[in-house]
Amino acid sequence: MTDMHEADINADDVSLATLRRLDGSLLLVMRELLRTGNATMAAHRLRLSQSAVSHALTRLRILFDDPLFLRHPHGLTPTRRARELAPRVDQLLALTGELLGAPGAFDPASAQRVFAISAPEFVAVTIGAKLIRQIAELAPGCAVRIEHLDDASAFTQLTHGDLDAAIGRFDAGAVSGAFTRTLLYRDEYCLAARRGHPALTGGVTAASYQDLLHLFASAESEVSRRDQRVEGARLRLALVPRWLTALTVAAATDGVATCSRRLAESQAELLRLTVHELPFPTNPIDVALVFRRDMRDAGAEWLLSQIKAAAARDQLSGRVAGA
Repeated sequence: MTDMHEADINADDVSLATLRRLDGSLLLVMRELLRTGNATMAAHRLRLSQSAVSHALTRLRILFDDPLFLRHPHGLTPTRRARELAPRVDQLLALTGELLGAPGAFDPASAQRVFAISAPEFVAVTIGAKLIRQIAELAPGCAVRIEHLDDASAFTQLTHGDLDAAIGRFDAGAVSGAFTRTLLYRDEYCLAARRGHPALTGGVTAASYQDLLHLFASAESEVSRRDQRVEGARLRLALVPRWLTALTVAAATDGVATCSRRLAESQAELLRLTVHELPFPTNPIDVALVFRRDMRDAGAEWLLSQIKAAAARDQLSGRVAGA
C-alpha cells in the first residue's frame, strides 16, 4: 500500500511539474504558428520579439518531445503531432478565456437552469406568480426555487453562490459593501377584514381601531423590529408567524389584520376581504433586492431584470376599496 501511495504522489508531482512548464503564453505562440506558419508574422501578431517566439518554440519542443514545426523555404510546416494538438490548444485557450474573461451570453430560450431566490412569504405571494410566469414564457427550460432565509443566511448563501438573489426588508445600513441593494418597491400598511365586518361599516378611526380584535404577524421578515413593538402593545386576538396566515384567519373571524397593502389587495377577491386605510401614519415597507456586487453571471443578471419587471408590474395594481 505504501509503494502504491508513493507512486501516486510521484505521478501527481510529474503532472504538476508539467503544468508549471506549460503556461498560456506558450499555447498562444503555438496557435499563431499553426495559423500563420511564419515565426515573424506570429511575433508581430502577438507583439513579441522574434527571439521570444523562437525561445517559446524551443520550450514547446522540449515539453511535447517533438519538433512540432519543420523549417522550409516558405516558412514553418507543422508536424503530425502539432496537427493533432491544434484543436486541443484552441479548446484550452477558449476555456481559459471563458474562465478569466467576461461572463458568457445567456440565452433564456435555450438555457437549462434552476434559479435560487430568497424572499419572504408576502413578496413571494405578490410578485412570485408574475415572476414564474415570465420565466416559464421566456425561459421554458428554467425553473425557480424560492425559499425564505433570514438575513444572515441569505448573505452567506449569496457569498457562496448558492443563491442568485435575495428579496426582503433589508435596511440599507445592514447591507455590506460586498452586495448591491436596490429598492424594488415601497409598500404600506393597511387594515384587512372580512366583508361585512360589523365594526367597520362606518370606516376606521383612531379610536375604533384600538377596540378591534387584532391579528398581527411576528416574523421579522414581515414586520420590522420597531413595528413589532407597536403591534405587540395592541394585540387583542392572535399573533401568528406571517401576514398570509393573519389574512386567512381574518377572513373567517371578526379579527382584523394590519399588514402589507399589496398582499391584502392580492388576496382580497380570493379571501373575500375588504382593505381599509389606517387612521394614523405608519412606517413604510421597503422591499429591496440584494445581490453580489462582483457577480459575473449573465444568467443571474437576466434573473434580476425579470424580478424588477415583476415588481414594476405589481405597482400597477389597483386598490380594493373598503366596504
